[in-house]
Amino acid sequence: MLLATFDPELLPGARNAVRTCLRIDPSERVTLITDKACEEIAAALAHELTDLGCEFMAFRLEDFADRPLAGMPEVVLSDMELSSVSIFAVVAQQGELHSRMQMTDVVNRRRMRHAHMVNIEKRIMMQGMRADFHRVDALSVQVRDIAASAKKIKATTANGTHIIADMHPDYKWIKTSGIISTAKWGNLPGGECFTSPGEVNGVFVIDGVVGDYLCAKYGDLRNTPLTVKIEKNRMVWAESKNKELRDEFWAYCHTDENSNRVGEFAIGTNLALDNVIGNILQDEKIPGIHIAFGNPYGAHTGADWWSGTHIDVVGRKFNIWADDRQIMRDGHFLLEH
Repeated sequence: MLLATFDPELLPGARNAVRTCLRIDPSERVTLITDKACEEIAAALAHELTDLGCEFMAFRLEDFADRPLAGMPEVVLSDMELSSVSIFAVVAQQGELHSRMQMTDVVNRRRMRHAHMVNIEKRIMMQGMRADFHRVDALSVQVRDIAASAKKIKATTANGTHIIADMHPDYKWIKTSGIISTAKWGNLPGGECFTSPGEVNGVFVIDGVVGDYLCAKYGDLRNTPLTVKIEKNRMVWAESKNKELRDEFWAYCHTDENSNRVGEFAIGTNLALDNVIGNILQDEKIPGIHIAFGNPYGAHTGADWWSGTHIDVVGRKFNIWADDRQIMRDGHFLLEH
């Protein structure tokens, strides 16, 4: 049973999720998954689903299993088998990536429209989730098309990032602009284009945020950036004034044989965002570059390798070139959109 009351300021973002991003039809069935931390947001989403008139089931994870989850509760997975759409609004806990992969395996197999809202919070509902997602989508189409035709993408920042990514000719660029389709489930708020690169080399200064459960622990890294060196697509060195962050990130990226491999290379496109807030769900959508070490989402990108981990890293205020064409200067797109 979800909360009966919620802050009405959550409704514009919830309405965007249900009606604009997922485009749910009243005839469709929905599985809504949440936890105690996100229950108020889930209540706003449930209000919009009720107002739309569609059938849905809501699950609060703590009612069915102990946290952190060893696996996604079977009752949730079984309900997803009956639905066309799913929404996952939950705060991540350490060790739960496997349970989320179980869920997205169902999404991928059944080609569901799925909104992945891991670590969603009220600020994000009132910022990134209020974006004009049709405008974000139009920009994302431009960025995807430019990136997909490029052989190399270079990115630099004033704080020391300098990386060159060679694109893999057989790997696809995927647009997750917030307009979610059966082709690829998407994070909300949306606003990025990504691929799995052929090879990345250089230095990446993480002065924004790191992902997964480390994000909630360490937040905005402006004052304690983590710098990593990448050679032939593998992280080979990491340093930060925050030694605990460095060591925990390094351990995470050495969980399995491909945990230190760049699996994702992405360009953020959410035009409603201009600053880091310390939450990876929103911060990776800021216009700029983010990469992830680990799982390359091969079911979508075409990458033929796998990892059981995936951790995103975000920097600030990028300059970006697709081959010889500059498409971003100091965090601002140089494109018509």
